Amino acid sequence: MKVIILCGGLGTRLREETEYRPKPMVPVGGQPILWHIMKTYAQHGFTDFVLCLGYKGEVIKDYFRNYLWNRSDVTLKLGQNPQITYHKSHEEEDWTVTLLETGQSTQTGGRVLRAMHHIGDEDVLMTYGDGLTDANISDVVAFHYAQKAQATLTAVQPAGRFGELGLDGVTIESFQEKPEQEAGFINGGFMVLDKSVRDTLKGDDCIFEREPLQSIARAGRLRAFKHQGFWQCMDTYREFEILNKMWDAGEAPWKIW
Repeated sequence: MKVIILCGGLGTRLREETEYRPKPMVPVGGQPILWHIMKTYAQHGFTDFVLCLGYKGEVIKDYFRNYLWNRSDVTLKLGQNPQITYHKSHEEEDWTVTLLETGQSTQTGGRVLRAMHHIGDEDVLMTYGDGLTDANISDVVAFHYAQKAQATLTAVQPAGRFGELGLDGVTIESFQEKPEQEAGFINGGFMVLDKSVRDTLKGDDCIFEREPLQSIARAGRLRAFKHQGFWQCMDTYREFEILNKMWDAGEAPWKIW
């Protein structure tokens, strides 16, 4: 099963770090937060990624193009037939990474729709490029199929400022991104999407968290995998500091590799 990761947003609330790079490339412990997200999926056996690029997508392209060069000892043979030998293996050798330009102004649903064209006729995993968790991805997938859901998201309980899910057990009866009263469970990403979800996506201006998820909720086919463990997004400089302090202290719950 492939993994779509949305990497195209502007990251305006983290301007200190995103003026010269996209938010998924902001480092946690010396590696982009995107790398940490991908390592989490890879630990559960999901190593085929489709990265939806937008704002400063070339930075992400350069990172993966130079991945071996920057992480290995190398021997160069110069001359008319130059050769490069890499001497160090790494745990990411089985990764497949599709770098997909989805436009700077494309909304989240539009990015997912563009990615779906590279997925084929199959279900897919999807998340955002700025959130970390210790949730068991394999359990989320198993839950999704046991529930016969069209879409399943990982529901988490952070402090404040996010939109609340209207839950009846594990069925999401309503989906409101940012209501006035904020409490309870919110959409933490780390989703499983049935291939039919693409039929709910209507062009580049489509916002995935609005009509697509709302329509799936109205049909009674949106489920919440309730995760009460660790989840943290990196939306502000304070959250950037929190994640890096956790990593530096050796207390990073998401590090399961």
